[in-house]
Amino acid sequence: MSKNYLNFINGEWVSARTNKTFEVINPATREVVGTVPLGGKEDAQDAIEAAKKAFPEWSALSPFKRARYLNGIYQKMVSRKEELAQLITAENGKPLEEAIGEVLYAASFVQWYAEEAKRVYGDTLPSSSGRKRLLTIKQPVGVVGAITPWNFPSAMITRKIAPALAAGCTVVIKPAEQTPLSAVAIFKIFEEVSLPRGVANLVCGDPIEVGTELSTHINVSKVTFTGSTEVGKIIYRNASDTVKRISLELGGHAPFIVFEDANLKSAAKALLSNKYMNAGQTCICTNRVYVQESVIDEFTKIFINEMQKLSVGYGIDEGVNVGPLIDMQAIEKVAKHVDDAVSKGATLMIGGKQLTEGNLKRGFFYSPTLLTNTTEDMLVNREETFGPVTSFMSFKTEEEVLSRANNTSFGLAAYFFTNDVNRVTRISESLEYGIIGINDSQPSVAEAPFGGFKQSGLEKEGGYQGLEAFLETKYLSMRLS
Repeated sequence: MSKNYLNFINGEWVSARTNKTFEVINPATREVVGTVPLGGKEDAQDAIEAAKKAFPEWSALSPFKRARYLNGIYQKMVSRKEELAQLITAENGKPLEEAIGEVLYAASFVQWYAEEAKRVYGDTLPSSSGRKRLLTIKQPVGVVGAITPWNFPSAMITRKIAPALAAGCTVVIKPAEQTPLSAVAIFKIFEEVSLPRGVANLVCGDPIEVGTELSTHINVSKVTFTGSTEVGKIIYRNASDTVKRISLELGGHAPFIVFEDANLKSAAKALLSNKYMNAGQTCICTNRVYVQESVIDEFTKIFINEMQKLSVGYGIDEGVNVGPLIDMQAIEKVAKHVDDAVSKGATLMIGGKQLTEGNLKRGFFYSPTLLTNTTEDMLVNREETFGPVTSFMSFKTEEEVLSRANNTSFGLAAYFFTNDVNRVTRISESLEYGIIGINDSQPSVAEAPFGGFKQSGLEKEGGYQGLEAFLETKYLSMRLS
């Protein structure tokens, strides 16, 4: 049975101003799992006003006290990891074990920034004048508008809100309309730890109305967004009118390069875990696989053997490791990419179809797919597929593969596998991406910076850099009498 949920503004659970709602659908069953307020412009304004009023007191609070709030949130998230994971599986579809991993990953950001809150340092500067003393201090930017995606409904919230709160900012969160229930659950934890009124506010609702208000309102000092490059550009333009600070984590088109000296079995397993996590619906998952010509046949055989171990189904079922896509639009995009590749000469080795047998017919399932003999002109190698499709291409030399891997407007993540330490240095320094996995297909951790080059984004999330994104540097010059 579905439940009715509310927004959280100024420490209170409230309906939308219009009393309108929308339904949240389980992508594995198409069943309604919850009803959420359809907030709009006025709801966003209420939340921004609450955050503005709460900012002076919260920003003046000792960072050690802010850290205590964050530690309380961390402990409750970990203790409820199964409960929070079940919500993720219900609204997003990812397998339960994977969802538990997301909750722990989400909690790790809260824990990390609870500690980083105590490490906001200024500087004492040498002066060219003996009668002056120069120093800098760091202060929070102000009210933050945060817009999060559906593919990591818990982790993308904490990756934004934890450093913002640690820095002394107040926040208005707008979660993805496909997956707002995880946000509601996290805000219930905020309430339980007695986070002061207005410090964190939740507005579920219309993405255009709420998103536009957060990115244009004069009282929002910073906007942080994770999502598509196309939407990111709109937010960037909106924010320019009030010269807001902005963080954008946008689309990716990750290359995965396998050199002939790599451990092929390890590389194949790493590719599998990277590509089919969340059914390929992650911004750092592989889009293009380049395998050196001398080993591509062997690597393909190994990878097919690994693919045959995948099990597609409901995320709550034991043994399932690939869940559904988020909606029918996602199915249609994946099918379009596969059909385009096959029509242009690619070989369909495995998969290539929507799964509709038995209970799967009720959900948005697509078979894990492998295409070989693909070329750069195919959609699958030019656009972000965001689905369970792997595309193989061969290459001969380092110079060739670097040129092909870098030939994109995206620059979020890239991966390569080799046992040559000299090659490690050459390739890692030459790839035009913000995140490089070297014999590692799961590089994202709370303690490291996450963000891209080119049109994949601005600023970093995670690491100490993620806290810097919510701080201003103020310079103080004092003349002695």
